[in-house]
Amino acid sequence: MYYPDLEQVKSLAHKGNLIPISREINADLDTPVSAYLKVARPPYSFLLESVEGGERMARFSFIGTEPHSIIKTGYGQGHGMVDPLNPVEQKLSQFKLIEVPGMMRFNGGAVGYLSYESVGYFEELPTPETVIIDVPESVFMLTMTYLVFDHIGHTISVVSHAHLDGDVEAAYHAATARIDDLIARLRAPLDIPTPSQSSADQKLATTSNMTFEEFADMVNHVKEYIVAGDVIQTVVSQRLSRPTTAD
Repeated sequence: MYYPDLEQVKSLAHKGNLIPISREINADLDTPVSAYLKVARPPYSFLLESVEGGERMARFSFIGTEPHSIIKTGYGQGHGMVDPLNPVEQKLSQFKLIEVPGMMRFNGGAVGYLSYESVGYFEELPTPETVIIDVPESVFMLTMTYLVFDHIGHTISVVSHAHLDGDVEAAYHAATARIDDLIARLRAPLDIPTPSQSSADQKLATTSNMTFEEFADMVNHVKEYIVAGDVIQTVVSQRLSRPTTAD
């Protein structure tokens, strides 16, 4: 039922302090989106999917929820204004993952995003003098349990990491309990209430980060650069924002 089993984990425990435990179930009646809606819990979760060749859906989708660690960088965030990869590497250095034959290459790790502003840590680019928008430059989550959705085999592998720093048997049973919990969520019916749009939401104003005159002035400057032969094409943009009640 679970792979590897307890005896196999005990025999591998000397190789590291983290090992993935997996249980495979049928996924004929689920999609990655329905599985995500069933298992995800706020405030952090993810659904990773990819496309091959621009048209074909890749074989695997990955779903994670309830991370045991959150890493944020940027102004006012826990790690501050630092290279966002540094705290991720520091966190991951605490673990030595034990490779299990037959398991996916994706074995959890840090899943999240790097903002556009993060490129300044990797390339020599000008840094804004002020904080333009109050969001983290990066957010990464480390999940203990996740799903691997196989589109070809129509299966879902529910994977949970056993932390082997202490009692190996207790860690194994804790991992299998987390697996069983997610499987119970997957087997429960999916109830999606139809969201309602309140009149208050409809009246919320959209604001720009600049005036019309400032935007028009930028456009005129670009026209001058084009006529002068300095540029061929330039994208002039403004940021539009409004409050939202979206999840």
